[in-house]
Amino acid sequence: MTTSGSGTATDTHCPYCALQCGMRLRPGAGAEPVEVLERPAFPVNQGALCGKGRTAAAVLRPGVRLTEPLVREDRDDRDAPLRPASWDEAFDRVAAGLTAAQRRYGNDAVGVFGGGGLTNEKAYLLGKFARVALRTPHIDYNGRFCMSSAAAAHRRAFGIDRGLPFPLEDVAGTDCVILVGANPAETMPPALRYFRELRENGGRLIVVDPRRTRTAEQADLHLQPLPGTDLALALGLLHLLIADGRADEDFIARRTTGFAQARAAAMAHWPQRVERLTGVPVAQLAAAAAMFGEAPRGMVLTARGPEQQSKGTDTVSAWINLCLAAGKAGRPGSGYGCLTGQGNGQGGREHGQKADQLPGYRSITDPAARRHVAAVWGVDPDGLPGPGRSAYELLDSLGTDGGVRALLLMGSNPAVSAPRAAHVTERIRALDFLAVGDIVLSETARLADVVLPVTQWAEETGTTTNLEGRVILRGKAVDAPEHVRSDLAVLHGLAARLGVPEGFPEDPEEVFEELRRASAGGRADYAGISYGRIRAEDGVFWPCPAPDHPGTPRLFLDRFATPDGRARFAAVTHRPAAEEPDDDYPLYLTTGRVVGQYQSGAQTRRVDELNRSAPGPFVEVHPVLARRLGVAEGELLAVTSRRGRAVAPARVTDTIRPDTVFMPFHWGGDGRANSLTNPALDPVSRMPEFKVCAVRVGPAAGEREERGAATEAAEPTQRTEPTQITEPATRSAPEERAGRRAVAGRMASGPAVPGRAS
Repeated sequence: MTTSGSGTATDTHCPYCALQCGMRLRPGAGAEPVEVLERPAFPVNQGALCGKGRTAAAVLRPGVRLTEPLVREDRDDRDAPLRPASWDEAFDRVAAGLTAAQRRYGNDAVGVFGGGGLTNEKAYLLGKFARVALRTPHIDYNGRFCMSSAAAAHRRAFGIDRGLPFPLEDVAGTDCVILVGANPAETMPPALRYFRELRENGGRLIVVDPRRTRTAEQADLHLQPLPGTDLALALGLLHLLIADGRADEDFIARRTTGFAQARAAAMAHWPQRVERLTGVPVAQLAAAAAMFGEAPRGMVLTARGPEQQSKGTDTVSAWINLCLAAGKAGRPGSGYGCLTGQGNGQGGREHGQKADQLPGYRSITDPAARRHVAAVWGVDPDGLPGPGRSAYELLDSLGTDGGVRALLLMGSNPAVSAPRAAHVTERIRALDFLAVGDIVLSETARLADVVLPVTQWAEETGTTTNLEGRVILRGKAVDAPEHVRSDLAVLHGLAARLGVPEGFPEDPEEVFEELRRASAGGRADYAGISYGRIRAEDGVFWPCPAPDHPGTPRLFLDRFATPDGRARFAAVTHRPAAEEPDDDYPLYLTTGRVVGQYQSGAQTRRVDELNRSAPGPFVEVHPVLARRLGVAEGELLAVTSRRGRAVAPARVTDTIRPDTVFMPFHWGGDGRANSLTNPALDPVSRMPEFKVCAVRVGPAAGEREERGAATEAAEPTQRTEPTQITEPATRSAPEERAGRRAVAGRMASGPAVPGRAS
């Protein structure tokens, strides 16, 4: 329960999304170990908390969380029961499992998989552990599934990646925001006030989403495109901006490069073509382009909708192009930003938890970066491994010849959260050895040979970096149960058993001090940030290269972080999703979140209050589709893709397109949405295509059992290069299909009215 009560309390932050809302914790007197209190002084949420934040303490209960190490009763039987063990036995088993794989197959046979909820200290030390203690290149994390496409596009355009290059408070003061594939009303409710304030201040809100979400209901204009067509939509808006004379020629000349090529690509996406591709009427395209182009200041904010696609990097680049052409970047009140999802999705990728990066956002292939980090670590730079496999590629390699045979996994649940999850689960089961560090017995932890119980946010101190690039400090409020250890203590104990007794401190502030040195001079420079400064200033924005530096709340005001200081346009063009609907799988599936649950649900599904608001999976279908299928509200539907099958109750609503179904991805079991999703990867970011795949839907009771055949079916060839359009009058077969579905969808939904939600 949230209250404003008094007494000894500790300032900290919510353990869930990237807002990292401020809260206070006071030792509890009732069922909860701590009481969650408001913290109005923290600027991001000003005391407001969503249901997940208010109930976060429930996961601290001994009956909910892990309280002692567990080991597999029979080492040779992955289905044998787990039993309690001592930490010595657990550490010995993990060290033996990792070293046995390396002795048999080589160093690269061991992998590490991390999480976007780990603190900066944990993410940093986990990367160091992989490269120094294990000497493996194979480390990546579930943040690859979050905003890697936006990060790649951000670096491509601006030379640096920070989710928001400005504080969230700036959103309320701009004149127009285009919110693409984001639903903050459910994913980060305290942030919705900034969009309400925007409109109260006279600003306009445009929402792009195939569903009429709670956020879209707040919009001045809702564009409802076919899943997977956000790239075409952005190109169409850029076309109209240029054609109507609203491009900022002075800004383009002074502060950008590459406009001519981007302009040529956009002009091949004229409004009528974009309407056929996206299903968004030309009148709405024109209204959106005018609304954004005429606004003195403006922002484009993207989230997982456009990013979780096999062309996600190019899609985000197209939206950045729109900002640059309109002159809405690099000045106050304007710019492109990404609404990061996971709690430390920003900091978690900055300091070495990604396959291709070293601390400070340094490239692992850069000789100077390798020398700098190796000097901090006291190792030979030539001994550092090179880049490893990206997240899905790492998971896909588990247990295979030449792949990872033993895995240390911390703070992630890929058995539910990964695309093509049934296949990923099979690969996990094929490992020679799996160790999982977590706070609960997740679906993935249940498959482990050793489960290590680790501390939670209220039981430890450490930093995270929120979606604004604000480095904040979580404070320890209560002691963990007796047999629970911190992730840092786990890495310290394992490193010692692997013959590296030094360099893996258990004290988080000591780790942070080393992180500061390792990040110094890098893009994500934390050298000037300390625990003391964070406490005194309610967070410090990176880059902050020195203790007397004020931090950088707003990037790019003077120059962009490219060698010449100019932002770069990207010449991108539309291409279809890796898998389009056909006669066998005639519908689009898109996935997402609901307000009552978080990510794979490993924590939130253990909270009674949240389960009452979001008790289980469902399939959202339009009334037209429901009538065609002959199903009513609450009846079980089977959704089948080329990768698997899921069963969940129907939720009939006119807020979704008739050609599209939606499933939330928080649950495992029969309703696991990621049994269906496509692991086709973006060629730049290696992001899987969670947001669009082809499915068929039917009543579960009447559908022929196809689980085995669907799971084993071959996947389509994924496209990795753009399709160049050279003949404007010619439409590809996917375009023809998209156009027919767009027309059918509009006919089923009724006429679209510019300025209103369709």
